[in-house]
Amino acid sequence: MRNLLEIRDVSKHFGGLRALQGVAFQTGGEILGLIGPNGAGKTTLFNVISGFLPPTDGEVYYEGVPIQGRRPHQIVGMGIARTFQIVKPFGDLTVLDNTLSGYGRPYYSRLKAFLTPYRTARAEAACREILELTGLTDWADAQASSLPIGLQRRLEIARALATEPQMLLLDEPAAGLTSAEAQSLTNLIRRLHEQGISLIVIEHNMAFAMGLCQRIIVLAQGEVIAEGMPADVQNDPAVIGAYLGTDG
Repeated sequence: MRNLLEIRDVSKHFGGLRALQGVAFQTGGEILGLIGPNGAGKTTLFNVISGFLPPTDGEVYYEGVPIQGRRPHQIVGMGIARTFQIVKPFGDLTVLDNTLSGYGRPYYSRLKAFLTPYRTARAEAACREILELTGLTDWADAQASSLPIGLQRRLEIARALATEPQMLLLDEPAAGLTSAEAQSLTNLIRRLHEQGISLIVIEHNMAFAMGLCQRIIVLAQGEVIAEGMPADVQNDPAVIGAYLGTDG
């Protein structure tokens, strides 16, 4: 396994609330599941990795370079993209234009962004390929806000892919999906992995995570309580206790 991302004893406190406490792991070249009950700190960890929150303690390394303290767009530029638990498309834009917004990432920090047409033939062709990959070709010209939740979640992934990431962080991508939509999403995530993208998937649904992920990390009350292969984690007494509210 190629380690792209290393989390070194990361803690995040909000006053007296310890949302994360001493979290440490490495990942790369895999589909890693990050699971745990509500309030376990999963999204907080994504926010720390992606630069939306600074850690209270600890360090985050990507390809051997410390990235804590960098702004989100800088981290995207290094190769880490993410989606959000609550989908956030540009509702007034089309599906294609939403995807193009991600493809334009290299220009945003430069004056060239105001001078260069964003909708070039090359950019549009690249984004249409992404829409084909994510199953959104038929909705390319539809307004993003008109899409049902399942397609909006795919659009989040498409926009993230347009930034050309090496690592993709997916925050509960299966939330609100039917079983058929969830299976289709599983197939998409596996295709992305086959194309060389490393993934971390936050998932509250243990069955979905166990069927998709190659390795699982379990958070509870901000701490890692288990790590390993899906079958081993699923039978871990501490994990069962965390989900059932027992001492395990």
